[in-house]
Amino acid sequence: MIVSKKKHVLIYGDVFVDYIAKDHTNTTFNKFLGGATVNVAAGVSRLGAPSAFITVIGDDATSQFVWNELRQEGVDLSFAKLENAKRVCGVSIHLTKDHERIFHSYMNETPDIQVESADLQSDAFQNASVLHIGSGTMFHPTALSTTREAVRMAKASGVPLSFDANIRPLRWKNETFCRDTIMSFFSETDILKLTDEELYFLTETETLEAGIAKLTSYHIPVVLITVGAQGTFAVLDGHVTHVGVEQIKPVDTTGAGDAFIAGILRQIHIKGMPKTNEEWIDYISFGNKLGALCATKLGALSAMPRFADLDE
Repeated sequence: MIVSKKKHVLIYGDVFVDYIAKDHTNTTFNKFLGGATVNVAAGVSRLGAPSAFITVIGDDATSQFVWNELRQEGVDLSFAKLENAKRVCGVSIHLTKDHERIFHSYMNETPDIQVESADLQSDAFQNASVLHIGSGTMFHPTALSTTREAVRMAKASGVPLSFDANIRPLRWKNETFCRDTIMSFFSETDILKLTDEELYFLTETETLEAGIAKLTSYHIPVVLITVGAQGTFAVLDGHVTHVGVEQIKPVDTTGAGDAFIAGILRQIHIKGMPKTNEEWIDYISFGNKLGALCATKLGALSAMPRFADLDE
């Protein structure tokens, strides 16, 4: 095993409290700490790799709950911003009869309190093995500007960029702005993770083949398209490879994609960026296993697997 000389996997994003339906009637809900980038930060830590999280948190009881939970997960908050007036976002998640998640509604009292470019600390990037971002905050102009600066700082430090499209349409003013904003980051992206539905939305196509073909002009080194029970289609050096996954009985697919990418990031930090397609397939298989494990439990962060879970 290679031990990374870098101090952490660096993640930038927003914190949420997830209110997840107990069943498909969507009448009663369980409360969880959540948000895609939160799940990834905690997921990486649970897998034995250090993670550092750039976000903004307030001083109320909910923010304190979030802070304590992240600390307990082993997530480094040295680069997080404390802004007393900030209130943590909430999201209501409904479930279908097939245990698929539907993001029903968002609650955000303080949308204009964001991490700003001036809040970013250079040593966070200099000590990162990889920077991971999502599109969850890009709808806001300040967060979008901060994301661009974070990517610039990462690239200046020679840090690869992992980008999970993670599209939540309810947060965007319209589809065109959403699509154009997300795709504007593709030229800087080293690893792009998206679902098949997100691929179709962004490329305005209806098949994997057509969607992948439309992405070729961006020259993204690695594209990972997750397709649920079918595993992942990986585009490596322009060639499409299917990496399957062991079939499980899903309980709740919320967070499965986050567990998948946490696994990829963990491997990158511990073992380094793959140098061959075979190594990438090994990393993707690892991520697939984690995504499947996550789907066997209720919740998102609470369902993020630990490394020991792979042996059970």
